Amino acid sequence: METADLLAPQFTDEDSARTFLESKRWPNGPVCPHCNFKGQSYRIEPKPGSKTRKGLLKCGACREQFSVTVGTIMEDSHIPLNKWLLAFHLLCASKKGMSAHQLHRMLGVTYKSAWFMAHRIRYAMTQEPLSSKLRGVVEVDEAYIGGKQRGVRGLNPEGSNKVPVISMVERSLVTRKGRVRSFPVERVTVENLKPILKEHITAGTTLNTDEAVVYFFCQDEFPNHDVVTHSKQEYVRIQDGRKVTTNTVEGYFGNLKRGLNGVYHHVDKQHLHRYLSEFDFRYNAREVSDVERRNLALAGIEGKRLTYRDSCKKA
Repeated sequence: METADLLAPQFTDEDSARTFLESKRWPNGPVCPHCNFKGQSYRIEPKPGSKTRKGLLKCGACREQFSVTVGTIMEDSHIPLNKWLLAFHLLCASKKGMSAHQLHRMLGVTYKSAWFMAHRIRYAMTQEPLSSKLRGVVEVDEAYIGGKQRGVRGLNPEGSNKVPVISMVERSLVTRKGRVRSFPVERVTVENLKPILKEHITAGTTLNTDEAVVYFFCQDEFPNHDVVTHSKQEYVRIQDGRKVTTNTVEGYFGNLKRGLNGVYHHVDKQHLHRYLSEFDFRYNAREVSDVERRNLALAGIEGKRLTYRDSCKKA
């Protein structure tokens, strides 16, 4: 695999990939995924002529067998580990994502396998509920993702099959490495937006939004609510020494739309939340190298399982 030689030399064969993944998942030695017991596992070496696969371990406590992929999104996959890890690297290193067709060509797997791999990797990128909410200055805005229905004219989002997405981008006053969180919603209404903002934004945070009526409730929940009036050609203003704008979240939407339209071309509503996880993950890890970003994604593989049937279910 020439791609592995160029991007990640340690992933050129399955044995080195397995050794690498074991060091990342179990830096202090194997931990049984069945009973979570540590220090009692031993490796089962395959004998000539036996059907024992490489990388198999057995727990001395519960007597169950396992490998480094058990209990992860890669469990029960017949795709070689080095191709899995290379797929992680490619999706993490590509600013606007990588299509399943491109993965299919680069990894030498079927298109169906590449599509399913990509969705499982996006699932690994899903952010768990963070211990800290967004704080500092948070920009909130909505965008409509998707295409118009055939025969529908005009620019009204209600008359199309576009899906509303609400994004919250943190402009950290301390680290300048703000985070983003994005969610698809059925409709942009107070009933849908209010619980999302209250769950993910610290009370008392300074909120920046446009003049859309749906954000008027923010005055009660977030007293420090600043509004930019786009209808009056206002996009940035300085008020009491602070910058009021939604340019940061709109810049995020620009990258999201370029990726979805230019790379993926079409995203079904039922899968949109996973694509949002992918773009949120890359944005939140934008300050680190591609290798570090890949390792952050690999840290999210444990305790998650996505079957092909589940990935195809209608939302």
